[in-house]
Amino acid sequence: MVLKVKFKSPQEVNGIKKIILNLALPATIFIALLGIQIEISLLLLPLMALALNLFLFLVTPLLLPLVGVNKNTPTYRTARLLIPSLAPGLSCFPFVLEFLGEAYVAKAAMADLGNKVFVLIVLYLVAMHWYYARNQEKQTGGRAKLMSLLKTLVTEPVNIFIGLALLLLLLGFHMESLPFVLSNTLSKLSLMMTPLVLLFIGMAVKIKKHQFVQILSLLLLRAGFVFLITAVTVLISGLSVQNDVLLLLSFGLSACSFWPFAHLSLVDGWELEKKAKTFDSNYAVAILALSLPLSTILILAVLNSGSVLNSWTTILMVGLLLLLLGTFVPLLKFLSKKILKMGLSTNKMESATTERV
Repeated sequence: MVLKVKFKSPQEVNGIKKIILNLALPATIFIALLGIQIEISLLLLPLMALALNLFLFLVTPLLLPLVGVNKNTPTYRTARLLIPSLAPGLSCFPFVLEFLGEAYVAKAAMADLGNKVFVLIVLYLVAMHWYYARNQEKQTGGRAKLMSLLKTLVTEPVNIFIGLALLLLLLGFHMESLPFVLSNTLSKLSLMMTPLVLLFIGMAVKIKKHQFVQILSLLLLRAGFVFLITAVTVLISGLSVQNDVLLLLSFGLSACSFWPFAHLSLVDGWELEKKAKTFDSNYAVAILALSLPLSTILILAVLNSGSVLNSWTTILMVGLLLLLLGTFVPLLKFLSKKILKMGLSTNKMESATTERV
């Protein structure tokens, strides 16, 4: 954020975004996919993570009106795309390694497979669907729409790297199998990902006062539902291993992912000359900017809780508390507006009565 004084031009900040989207992000995804080690005993974890993503995706439309986000707006679609996504590599893995050990990092990495499927494939298709649904001129027919989508799929660097990585994975290749020059170059490109993302968020973020309260409330509601679904999972499964419960909570509380931002940035690039946008990229950056520190605080609080969160009832109570905190400010605004309207109507009635007298 301090570097904003040196990067005053939007073109300079967009240059960093292009490096992320066209170099660092594809390299990171390529390495992550080629590094997949599927363990049969842990196959339930990616399914659980995918179920959490889908649950958050379905519940988000119910939360957005509560915090004052109107339906069918760029802000609404942006929040729906980002809120269900998770970035455990940036916000969860380092703390899990420190508090729970390498064995639990392996479990978290396995769970992240389900999250990757969701953020890379499901959310990409959702973003494309919304874009084509709003741009009628693109919909000259089902065949034309399909061809346009296929063209996008095969020309984007991220999609090319995903396809190539999956092909190599099916053929039995891993990072160690690649020529040293290629693997070393990809590794160095991938190392740029985290610092560049943090730099981009810091320099691009412009959070308005009402947006800050709105996004904070939304993220608290998201965290509250993570606690609720974890409480239900612990109750149904009878899970009693403390570290397993802490892992479930930590993973679910991960910050919002940068990858959905890549999808909406792609759409933004197509809509440069349009006034009515499908997404709001500034709002997306604001969500990312607030999500990371809040997730870090919550994850550290969970991992430092010891045996306090070993009971599903305690987890449920914390979840309800977070939901209450998330709805407090919006509810306060709603009540104040109601009181103001009642006051105005009362004044009008009194004025009308005075005039009659």
